[in-house]
Amino acid sequence: MANRSLLSMASGRGGGKAQRSFLVPTKGAPREDELGLMLTEPWHRITVMSSAPLDPQGQVSRAGREETRDRDAGLYETIHRRRDVRGQFTGRPISPPVLERVLEASHAAPSVGLSQPWDFVLVESLDVRKAFFEHVQAERAEFEATLEPERAALFKNIKVDGVLESTLSAVVTYDQGRGQPGVLGRHAIDDAGLYSTCLAIENLWLAAVAEGLGVGWVSFYREDFVIRLLRIPEPVRPVAWLCLGPVTHLERAPDLERQGWTRRRPLADVVHRDHW
Repeated sequence: MANRSLLSMASGRGGGKAQRSFLVPTKGAPREDELGLMLTEPWHRITVMSSAPLDPQGQVSRAGREETRDRDAGLYETIHRRRDVRGQFTGRPISPPVLERVLEASHAAPSVGLSQPWDFVLVESLDVRKAFFEHVQAERAEFEATLEPERAALFKNIKVDGVLESTLSAVVTYDQGRGQPGVLGRHAIDDAGLYSTCLAIENLWLAAVAEGLGVGWVSFYREDFVIRLLRIPEPVRPVAWLCLGPVTHLERAPDLERQGWTRRRPLADVVHRDHW
């Protein structure tokens, strides 16, 4: 059988909702399915309900198809609307339910060996954020000193953080010891745990955009400074200092592109077939 993970699928109606049935592996004795095909491993049927409207024949209606298409389009729109926000934060509060949903989405990210090696430090204290802001400005000056005069002049107009303007900061950390010993999937690629944390960051970012919030990733800092500032225990590493909060708007193009610092590469330049 070409696809053992999905042997059969049927559509029907139940309680005014669309329903689809799938055969999935489970414990128990092998048996024949409705078509008389012998299942090579134990299976059972599950039914997934959808809120998509049905037509009189019990099929998903045109309205249902449009609803699904709109939902899919919403995901792509969120991905492409996402921006690294600096100057558009309003400082208005984030309601607790919205913040909870954003963090839940982040916590739902995939992780190597189901280790979930991330933690979230929510920084609302203005004193703590001011201390971090001053550190960021020192690192900004150090970077600027390495630039050629023309680039340095351009850099002066580029804002690198929204630490004080945003509602709060969410610092996402990576605990390389979580799940040890023997995290499944990390024996050959130890950085898979760090990659997992980055997936949680991306989930947080997209969920925030879906909620009408902005996120700005600040990278002008030294890890040891943030570890001391936030009293992060060893061996935990801060991976991302994210500014988070409501915004006036999201720019149509990334700041660095609008300000002439760099340009995005087209997809065709980064796709390779079979070999590099």
